[in-house]
Amino acid sequence: MTWQLRLHTLDITARAAMRRAHSGSRPRGAPVHLFLAITDHFEPQVHRPGQHIARKRLEHWLREYPVIAGRHRDYDGFTPAHSFFYPWDEYDEWEFSRLRDLCAAGWGEIEFHLHHRDDTEATLRRTLREGLETYRAHGALSTWPSGRPAWGFIHGNFALANSRCEGGTNFCGVNNELAILEQEGCYADFTFPAWQTTAQPRQLNSIYYATGDPTRPKCYDMGIAAQHGTPRRSGLVLIEGPLVPHLKRAQGGMLRPGMDDGTLTVNHCYRPERFDRWVRAGVHVKGRSDWLFIKLSCHGAGDGDREALLSRDLEALFSDAEARYNDGERFRLHYVTAREMYNLVAASEAGLDGEPGALRDWLIPAPDTVSRRRSAATASDVKSNPHPML
Repeated sequence: MTWQLRLHTLDITARAAMRRAHSGSRPRGAPVHLFLAITDHFEPQVHRPGQHIARKRLEHWLREYPVIAGRHRDYDGFTPAHSFFYPWDEYDEWEFSRLRDLCAAGWGEIEFHLHHRDDTEATLRRTLREGLETYRAHGALSTWPSGRPAWGFIHGNFALANSRCEGGTNFCGVNNELAILEQEGCYADFTFPAWQTTAQPRQLNSIYYATGDPTRPKCYDMGIAAQHGTPRRSGLVLIEGPLVPHLKRAQGGMLRPGMDDGTLTVNHCYRPERFDRWVRAGVHVKGRSDWLFIKLSCHGAGDGDREALLSRDLEALFSDAEARYNDGERFRLHYVTAREMYNLVAASEAGLDGEPGALRDWLIPAPDTVSRRRSAATASDVKSNPHPML
């Protein structure tokens, strides 16, 4: 690790600790609503294993995810729905069609993921438009009221807005990328956190709008928080996942500092104490601290992480969240997609109150191909037809 990255890491650690210590109080008496979304950098072709292996990876999800998710319900009676950020730069029609069918059955939604490097504004716009046209032709994307495609974004290699140039490789190239994304219909960025990379913003555990110079790299480093009762600001909103310092036990029983970035991997499996940390991160729209946004991430198609998620972690996560954070009085758990999470942010900015579970589709509707999932996908349906996509 370079000395610059070490200093950056120390700064982020200190800010995360301060953010946790000053997260503020919540209204007494009213339940705290938890919006849980899993944003997956879903790359069946990661490490270029060949078409046969890539398809086997996807087929594993087609078989197992409906069975796992079908066993679970949130406060509204909905089952979990996965957000598949599929990479346009690795597009395969067979993969995309099967993934679309999984989502059409009510088990998730597809969003836009892109690895790109050494781009210009012109080449980036061309790439985005080509990809969005293809995704839209599959019926995978929603639309703004104006009719433009509406989509969430995760930047490959965490290099949003030209924030990483390492080892002679520029993983983006476009300083004003946030403005371009917004102009092309993107409703929110879900890239962060990016722990232990120079792309990690100093603005932590936040839902915010960048205030940096858009002509310079990493203009999102700091920003203005989205606020309850304040209409949508110009600019692209960034919805961050949790970044929480903690003490972990090393070999020999010694305690040492650690950081929980809300990522599920084979080496960072789910444990109940992790959910407690994510709640303590207190990610919320300013002025609405009883609505907490828990955006987790994973690379769910790769071999080790996929096997851990589908054999262990998703079941453990959903079971624990429902057992400890869904009593209806203190906590109400809501499984949401990335799009639904954005809609709840926008609804809060508009000053809407009441039961948030009814606001999932408030501004941007579900894609035409996605059914009104989950509550209709009963456990008996899944049991009788456990492999509906194959």
